[in-house]
Amino acid sequence: MVAGVCYGMVANNLPSRSDVVQMYRSKGITGMRLYSPDAQALSALRNSGISLMIDVGGTDQLAYLAASGSNASAWVRTNVQAYQGLTIKYIVAGNEVQGGDTQNIVPAIRNLNAALSAVGLGGIKVSTSVRFDVVANSYPPSAGVFAQAYMTDVARLLSSTGAPLLANVYPYFAYRDNPRDIQLNYATFRPGTTVRDDNNGLTYTSLFDAMVDAIYAALDKAGTPGLRVVISESGWPSASGFAATPDNARAYNQGLIDHVGGGTPKRPGTLLETYIFAMFNENFKLGDLVEKHFGLFNPDKSPAYTIRF
Repeated sequence: MVAGVCYGMVANNLPSRSDVVQMYRSKGITGMRLYSPDAQALSALRNSGISLMIDVGGTDQLAYLAASGSNASAWVRTNVQAYQGLTIKYIVAGNEVQGGDTQNIVPAIRNLNAALSAVGLGGIKVSTSVRFDVVANSYPPSAGVFAQAYMTDVARLLSSTGAPLLANVYPYFAYRDNPRDIQLNYATFRPGTTVRDDNNGLTYTSLFDAMVDAIYAALDKAGTPGLRVVISESGWPSASGFAATPDNARAYNQGLIDHVGGGTPKRPGTLLETYIFAMFNENFKLGDLVEKHFGLFNPDKSPAYTIRF
């Protein structure tokens, strides 16, 4: 069972925060990812029973948290302790951080862990959310290795704290960029394609599993074979791009929901906690037009296509 749905707010036409929380509850969605500690959303989520993954915000916030323990303590006071009745599962110290900002990930996680422990909230796990391209040599999956050294430091820190590595995994973009070599059915959980990894003998029927197992292979090589992975974003757009149709989006996201309870070939039988991107189509998203069409729902709350949770 998928753990949750990402609640992005890069739009000017979305329902109120309290209406959104009611939508999650009415649909039986038990987890939410918030991309910043939005005060109105956190207030609406009190006593909702929805478990939360909360991002600290942008790279400026990451740098602020990395700079000192007192900054992290202030952040925890303002964004965690100030709200009673929340179920916070993860705090995300940076989303898809790149370049020189990656040096702030480890100190920010350390400072947040210390700040949370100091006020008796050490059960909240702090991690960072990475793009799939932190892995090099992702085919075959067993060849996966981290592209840069900082990821080994991140993995070892997370391994020591019991926090999972959060990863954003999008078969859609892999397929869009290489439709000659990747079959659409393989990318969307439809049957018909099997790929064998000759290095370890495992067989794959979905690109999603192959991508996740490449991350596991990289973790093995970083000396952290026991580290859990949580999929902090995955989804498929329904309009305005190559292969972006309601049918493909439904096939992928329904396939994802139905699939992740069984784990992957490298980690079978282990629930793979996953957050679908995203709750709504967001009209102010930048980049390719397709970025505006990842929502399960339209801003008027109508479904973009039918899906069962």
